[in-house]
Amino acid sequence: MKSNLKVHLALFMVSLIYGATFTIAKQVMPEYVKPFAFILLRVSVAAVCIFIFHSIFVKKKITDRKDFLQLGISALFGVAFNMLLFFKGLSITTPINGSVLMMNTPIFVVVFAALYLKEKITPQKIIGIAIAAIGAILLMGGTHFNFSNDTVWGDIMVTANAIIYAFYLVYAKSLMQKYHPLTVTMWSFVFGWFVVLPFGAGEFMEINFSGFPPKIWLFVAFITIGSTFITYVLNAYALRKASSSLVGTYIYLQPVLATLIAIISGKDMLTIEKCCYILIIFSGVFLVSWRKNTP
Repeated sequence: MKSNLKVHLALFMVSLIYGATFTIAKQVMPEYVKPFAFILLRVSVAAVCIFIFHSIFVKKKITDRKDFLQLGISALFGVAFNMLLFFKGLSITTPINGSVLMMNTPIFVVVFAALYLKEKITPQKIIGIAIAAIGAILLMGGTHFNFSNDTVWGDIMVTANAIIYAFYLVYAKSLMQKYHPLTVTMWSFVFGWFVVLPFGAGEFMEINFSGFPPKIWLFVAFITIGSTFITYVLNAYALRKASSSLVGTYIYLQPVLATLIAIISGKDMLTIEKCCYILIIFSGVFLVSWRKNTP
């Protein structure tokens, strides 16, 4: 199989797994596992899997001790805070809302890249950010936007997660260039585990594992191994073989796949109003990411 095809298959699988995560996680939370307990479970299992995989296939070490501080900060934003906000938010909002609001991540990446990396923001990007922000606000509250809406706090948490994760992508860029992506990921999960432990320990002790039906065990395995460990490995492979711009474009598949999965499983409804808001966000993200080809 050609290398390019392998890269595209890897990135499609990442988008498919992430797309399914929004609906599958809602099957488990909060009836069987509360959000913070799920985060602790997810980080614990993924950290062990990544450590084993890294020890066998990568075997790279952090050579500069001062980089551990940056790794710790990356763990806060890339593992702990964003996951805690995402799963808590997803337990309140709907799969479609959650998946589409995550589309704001590339927009915030542009903002943080301008502030942190001094990259230029063009008028086109400013217009795109404004359009996408309007779409996100409308999606959270529609024509009756208010903070008493059943899902609005979940929507706000997922949006905050998108902002935090965007900062992580910019902040950790130098580490990803200096070390193997899985080396950075492994240490981020190790440090992140210590942060999520006090948040999830209490809820984790409340889990009744003996009461899990077989399908719930499968769903938990999918989230802890599939949407965490496997996606990080596939993304690391893609980052080594393809440009970051190609990897980034595949995030736009996630809300489409998540929406299809949520509708097929009967866990969400797609209205004409939501279609319009989704198109607004897509339009804004397109303007932010689109670059005119030059000869």
